Amino acid sequence: MSTADRRLDVLRAIVSDYVCNREPVGSKMLVERYDLGVSPATIRNDMAVLEEEGLIYQPHTSAGRVPTLAGYRVFVDKLAQIKPLSAPERRAIESFLADALSVDDVIERTVRLMAQLTRQVAIIQYPHCTQTKVLCLEIVELGDQRLMIVLITDNTNVERRTLNAITANSAELAQFKHVLNQLCIGKELAQVQEILGQHLHTWPYDFQKQIAQTILELTKVEAEQRLVIAGTANLVRAETDFQHSIVPVLDALEEQVALLRLISGVQTDQVRVSIGKENHHDGLIETAIVAGKYGTETTSAHLAVVGPVRMDYTAAMSTVQSLSNYLSHYLKK
Repeated sequence: MSTADRRLDVLRAIVSDYVCNREPVGSKMLVERYDLGVSPATIRNDMAVLEEEGLIYQPHTSAGRVPTLAGYRVFVDKLAQIKPLSAPERRAIESFLADALSVDDVIERTVRLMAQLTRQVAIIQYPHCTQTKVLCLEIVELGDQRLMIVLITDNTNVERRTLNAITANSAELAQFKHVLNQLCIGKELAQVQEILGQHLHTWPYDFQKQIAQTILELTKVEAEQRLVIAGTANLVRAETDFQHSIVPVLDALEEQVALLRLISGVQTDQVRVSIGKENHHDGLIETAIVAGKYGTETTSAHLAVVGPVRMDYTAAMSTVQSLSNYLSHYLKK
């Protein structure tokens, strides 16, 4: 093993130990916990070189060393490996997600699972598909002048909306449902938007306009701007990893446009890690973002985990890639 490779092994051990224990790492700890195959004196020399290169630093006198942002960057680029999940882990994920009934359901389950597996904030963008079509449209009478509009698309997504104070009898509703089915079934969402927009003001009755307006809202093509977030409580648990308040991070998580910009650009089957100032957002300069992409030829979106710079990058990268693969497989069904 070359001297450079050995020093990378020392850096890997320092990062792994610090992520695990949140304590500065000394040469004695490295000798006791890791089989590096060299003497303590050699390890001390390697640590001195790593410190000169700006990859580790000593937070205070007589303390061990901790990684710098540059050290984490080298760890991610050269040392972190995306390991496939074990068979039990894969079975657990498949079991948790197997009975999901719709895109909404699988997204909600996946984002919760990703937050649990990584112990970070999990973010999933809804898949954006310009070719999604209306498969089924139902108007269900609930009694007391109440209706439920149910819209099902061919990607198994189900949208529901309840309307109140609808003054129409069953025959009128059945006739209008027939008209809507002729206009909407088999049409892409953008087409439905255009068609109903053209007809909306031609229908004479209020109930017709209420129902049509509701369908317009349900079919609004805004998936590319829709994010689901889980695990924000994990930030509170990791608050000591932030030098300042976690409030700027929480505020940044509310900015969906900014988040989409940060997690986009990743190609399918890739995992991208941005650390600290690489995030180009004032509220996220103390965080790391591990992002991936999922989808098919016609449908795609992104997912990511956000947490403190001191995170388990190996686990986060493996989880993001595995769940990206699962979501891609789901969309291809």
